[in-house]
Amino acid sequence: MDPHLSSQVHAAMAHDKAREVAVVMPSAAVVVVDVEAPAPFMAADADPSGGDGGDGVDYMARAQWLRAAVLGANDGLVSVASLMIGVGAVNATRKAMLVSGLAGLVAGACSMAIGEFVSVYAQYDIEVSQLKRGGGKDDDDAASADGGGGKESLPSPTQAALASALAFAVGALLPLLSGVFVPSWGARFAAVCAASSVGLAGFGAAGAYLGGASVVRSGLRVLLGGWLAMLVTYGVLWLFGTVFHIHVSSA
Repeated sequence: MDPHLSSQVHAAMAHDKAREVAVVMPSAAVVVVDVEAPAPFMAADADPSGGDGGDGVDYMARAQWLRAAVLGANDGLVSVASLMIGVGAVNATRKAMLVSGLAGLVAGACSMAIGEFVSVYAQYDIEVSQLKRGGGKDDDDAASADGGGGKESLPSPTQAALASALAFAVGALLPLLSGVFVPSWGARFAAVCAASSVGLAGFGAAGAYLGGASVVRSGLRVLLGGWLAMLVTYGVLWLFGTVFHIHVSSA
């Protein structure tokens, strides 16, 4: 073959390979870009914090009133049930358990109401002071600037106190009513324990369901805590009555 013609053939082949590479490389680059492009788009749509769980429910907005309601009802149930069981350890009469349970209901409801009133009123004073310091604005303008709704967004101490007292009374009625109509000490003791156990598990499960948490885990945690409180109260009073030979007379 003519050397000149051979050099032209080799030059043409090199040119074709160069065009092939020029065509393939942009194609590969496009493929890479197309594969990697959706990643940041998907990451932008994802919510790493979980948000509202995908069901449109704002569980954080429920936290304050849910805590007060569940805490009040649970306190009422555990307090009165433990008080009745503890008194039953040194006095087997139905009247003694009834009086102790009723006294616990009234005293506990008043205590919850006063404690919640003082606590929420302190929060109220702090939020009002914060609004007044909001850049020299008046209360409503400062609340609007902070995302609030003026005085309507402030907590109500009176409502919180009434809600806590009512929740405590509702929880306390369960062991009180379950044992007041049972004449035998053993059956009354078992009725109070059974009703209290059902109530504890129910309050724990209800709070978990409304708060979006595990129903089984929360119900079991509240149930075990209530059992521990009743067991400790009964054990301490039984030991006290045994050591000091104390038995409350029904006369």
